[in-house]
Amino acid sequence: MTFTDTPQAPGPVAGDRRRWFALAIVMTAAFMDLVDVTIVNIAIPSIQRDEGATFSQIQWITAGYALAFAAGLVTGGRLGDIHGRKRVFLIGIGGFTLASALCGLAVNPEMLVASRILQGAMAALMVPQVLSIVHATFPAHERGKVFGLFGAIVGLGAVSGPLLGALLTEWNLFGLEWRPIFLINLPVGIAGLLLGSRFITESKAPRALELDLVGVALVTLGLLMLLYPLTRGRELGWPLWGYVSMAGALVVFAALVAYERRKSARDGSPLIELSLFKVKSFAAGIAVQTVFGIGLGIFFLVWTLYMQIGLGWSALRAGLTGVPFSIAVSVAAGMSVQLLVPRYGRKVLQAGALVMAAGVLIYIWEAGRYGQSIASWQMALPLVVMGVGMGLIVAPLTDAVLSEVPREHAGSASGLINTVQQMGNALGLGLVSVVFFGVIDERVESAGAGPAAFADGFQHALGWVAAVMGVIFLLMFALPKRPAQHVEGAEEAPAAVGKEPELVS
Repeated sequence: MTFTDTPQAPGPVAGDRRRWFALAIVMTAAFMDLVDVTIVNIAIPSIQRDEGATFSQIQWITAGYALAFAAGLVTGGRLGDIHGRKRVFLIGIGGFTLASALCGLAVNPEMLVASRILQGAMAALMVPQVLSIVHATFPAHERGKVFGLFGAIVGLGAVSGPLLGALLTEWNLFGLEWRPIFLINLPVGIAGLLLGSRFITESKAPRALELDLVGVALVTLGLLMLLYPLTRGRELGWPLWGYVSMAGALVVFAALVAYERRKSARDGSPLIELSLFKVKSFAAGIAVQTVFGIGLGIFFLVWTLYMQIGLGWSALRAGLTGVPFSIAVSVAAGMSVQLLVPRYGRKVLQAGALVMAAGVLIYIWEAGRYGQSIASWQMALPLVVMGVGMGLIVAPLTDAVLSEVPREHAGSASGLINTVQQMGNALGLGLVSVVFFGVIDERVESAGAGPAAFADGFQHALGWVAAVMGVIFLLMFALPKRPAQHVEGAEEAPAAVGKEPELVS
C-alpha cells in the first residue's frame, strides 16, 4: 500500500496493518542497540582475560563504540531525511549485523576495537531512523501508545542486557567464550533486514538539510585528540605529546564553533545549531547530559572490573548483582514521568541527582567497610538507591531540556541531546585511566596488593561520580521549574529534522 502526503490525506493511514510489523522491526533494532552496550560491559573482564587485551584496549572496546555512535548520530539522521529513512535504516541494520559478526570473529584485541568502532558507526545510521519511521508510519493519535511501548522496550533492555551478557559468557556456548554476546545479533539482524525491506514504508523529509561532513570531521578529530591521550597516556608514562594533543583538542573545538557559525549564516544547515545555546534551559540541559554521560561512563566500566577482577566474581554473579539496579531505574523512571514531574517539576530531577549521589556514597562506605568480603546482597541497598536516582533523571530530562526550544529546531535539538550524551559517555570511559587505573597502579607499586587495589580504585572512581552528581544538581537550577510535557510542534517533528515527513512508496 502506498501513502502520499496530500491535503486530503496528510500523514500516515491508520488502517494499514503493516505499520505494526514495521514497529516491531524498528523496536527490535533499538532493543538490539540498547542491549549491545550493556551486554558488552559485563563481558569486558572475560575479553581482557581471554584475549590478553591491555586496559586501554578494553576502554576502547566500549569508548570506540560510543565515539563512533556520537560522531555519526546527527549525520545518520540527515542521511535518512535525504535518501529515505527505510533505505538508511536497512543499511544501518545490515552494517550493524556485519560488524557484530566481525566482533564475534575477532582474532585479536585490535580487530575487536576496529569492529566495535564500525558497529557504533552503523548504529548511528540505524538508531536515528527509529523514531522518524514511527512518526512517518503512525498517525498522531496512536503515537502515545507507541512511545509507551518504546519506553517499555528501553526498560527491558536495561534489565535484560547485563543478565543476558552474563549468561552467554558463563555458558561458553560451543567453546566460544565471550563471542556469543556479539554473534547473537546475527539472526536478529538478518531477520530485521529481510522483514524491514518488506514491511517498512519509505519516507523522506521534503526539505531536508544538507550534510555537514566538515562539522562531523572536526567533532571526531577533537574527541580523538582528547580521548586517545587519556586512554593511552597511563601506559606510555604520560608523554608530552599527550598534553599537546589534549590542548590542541580545545583549538579544534574552537574552530568547530567558528565554522558552524559561518555555515549557519551561509546555508542554514550546520551540524550544530548554535542559536539553540541562547536558550538558557537548553544550554544547561546539554551540560547536564554531557556531565551525566561522563559519570555513567566512569561508573559502569569501573563497576564491572571491580566485581569481576577485583572481587573475583563470575560474570553471572556480577550480572545478577546488577538486576536490582536495573529494576529500580525502570520503576523510578515510570513514576517520575507519570506521577512526580507533572506535580513537582524540576525538583524531581534535582532530587534524583541527590538520591543517586547518596547511593554512590553508601557504595563507597560499603566497599571500604567490607573490603574483599563484600557480598552481592550488601550491594543491593546502594544499587537500588542509585537506580531510583537515575530513574528520576533519565526519563523526564529530555522533555525538560526541550521545553523552551523553538518549534523549528526541535529535531536538531533532540539529535544534539543524544549526541552529547554519547560524547560524555566516551569521555567518561577515557577518564577511567585517570580515576581508576591510575589509583590501582599506585596501590600495586606501594603494596603489591592487586585485588585490594581494585577496591581502592573503585572507591576513588565513585568519589568522582558523586562529585558529578553534585555538579548536575547545580546545573539543573537553569532548567524550567515546570517543564512542558511536549515541545510545541514536536509531535509533527521527526527526531532528526523538525519537519513532517513525506511518505513515498
